[in-house]
This record gives sequence, C-alpha cells and structure tokens, in this order.
Amino acid sequence: EVQLVESGGGLVQAGGSLTLSCAASGFTFDDYAIGWFRQAPGKEREGVSCISSSDGRTGFADSVKGRFTISSDNAKNTVYLQMNSLKPEDTAVYYCAAALIIPEWSPEATIMGYYGMEYWGKGTLVTVSS
Repeated sequence: EVQLVESGGGLVQAGGSLTLSCAASGFTFDDYAIGWFRQAPGKEREGVSCISSSDGRTGFADSVKGRFTISSDNAKNTVYLQMNSLKPEDTAVYYCAAALIIPEWSPEATIMGYYGMEYWGKGTLVTVSS
C-alpha cells in the first residue's frame, strides 16, 4: 500500500521555525520526486518546494526562497521541509506528494503544477500567528 504521511505541523509565532516530515512507503522512493504543496482557506493550492530523490535537485517557490530548505533521507524514505522565518501568510495545510521522475523532469515544473502528482498525503496544518 502506498502511503505518504506528513507530520510536524503546528502553531508557531511569526519569525519562528518548523520542520515538516513526509514519510513514504509502498513505492520505489529513489525513482520519485517529492513535492510539498500548501493550500490556505479560500485559496488555490500552490507548490512550495520539491526534491528529486534520484539526484537531489531542488526547487522552491519564490515566496519561500531563502527561508525554506528541503532535504531527503533516502535510507529512511523521508523528505523534510525546514521552514524558517515563518510569516502569517505561510499558514496553510501542507501536503506532500510524489511523482515518478521522467527524463525531462524539472523542479520548477513540479512547483508550478505541470506534472500530475501520483500520490498524496493527507496534509498537516501549519498556523503562523502574528
């Protein structure tokens, strides 16, 4: 059974930090890209960051560049999103998702939603207070 399980969400003050985890199972982790997406109430889902489990390439939305870091621990089949200098506008449900890497894969295209993500987690809520 394919599973993506997010954890690490919670309430944090503006300027603080949180680390989200996405634990994957049931598929060949090294062949997939893992992306983080978020959706705030009343807003469209947006890509936040992604990483290739194969070669480690990463990408970030402009809104989080310089503040968020993504990493992959292939031995644990887990991807982490380190979020620093959090802002109230970062408040959203954060989802991790997986897509099989193809030769023309790019992190930018993944963040912009050009690839259909094959597997999705249930999400974890991040709330940033002013």
